[in-house]
Amino acid sequence: MCILFFAIESHPRYPLIICANRDEFHHRATQPAHFWPPENQILAGKDLQAGGTWLGVNRAGQFAGITNLRTQETQDGVRSRGELVINALSSILANPALPTVTSQWLQTHHANYNPFNLIFEHDNILHCFNSRSTETKTLTPGFHAVCNGDMDDVWPKMASGQQALQSYITQTEKINVDELQQLMSDTSQPEDSLLPNTGVELEWERHLSSIFIQHPQYGTRSTTIILKNTFGRIDFYETRFDGKGRNLGRQHFEIESSK
Repeated sequence: MCILFFAIESHPRYPLIICANRDEFHHRATQPAHFWPPENQILAGKDLQAGGTWLGVNRAGQFAGITNLRTQETQDGVRSRGELVINALSSILANPALPTVTSQWLQTHHANYNPFNLIFEHDNILHCFNSRSTETKTLTPGFHAVCNGDMDDVWPKMASGQQALQSYITQTEKINVDELQQLMSDTSQPEDSLLPNTGVELEWERHLSSIFIQHPQYGTRSTTIILKNTFGRIDFYETRFDGKGRNLGRQHFEIESSK
């Protein structure tokens, strides 16, 4: 997962709105969003190579998602970061009062994974654990963005997407998923002088600098829009794309949950 935008307690009907793009190599086998058998308690896509996922929700209405931290400090032989999302979603189902995946657990176990941000939800409050700093940030009401650096870094695409989302939500009473989808389809790239320096070659920094990435090898594979209303109901939309950025179709799921 490459970029996520959050609107928290910023719309009268939807206290939580999440817009996310998953960027990945096009050859990496993926299963579209579905309720995971046999319990059917977790709704998420599935990375068929490592078995985890990049984001999802559960029947209790809790969200979890992950982004890689772009760094040279990766290593072979570690566990898949995608399992952290599943662990976060399943542990809170098993014991809502005392879930396994907490800030303390992540501080103890983060070295078993390559660098990551894990966004997870407890008691309807979103938190982001950064494995590089080992710190957890609470997402306060308002607008937030996270990509392959720290939460709320001022990368151009993070700043422009967050501003666009804020402008849309604060001026719109009736949320239109197609309009949110359009926001996440922005392929514009900033000037080279504004690009972050994340350790990759300049040509790749350019490719990776847009909200929606189009490249024959690596790009935006799916967009997920999550709307959680004041009654706890979740509408989950996933739109998938091929290597040329062509729309492969959208799925819509509904979850009725308590707040």
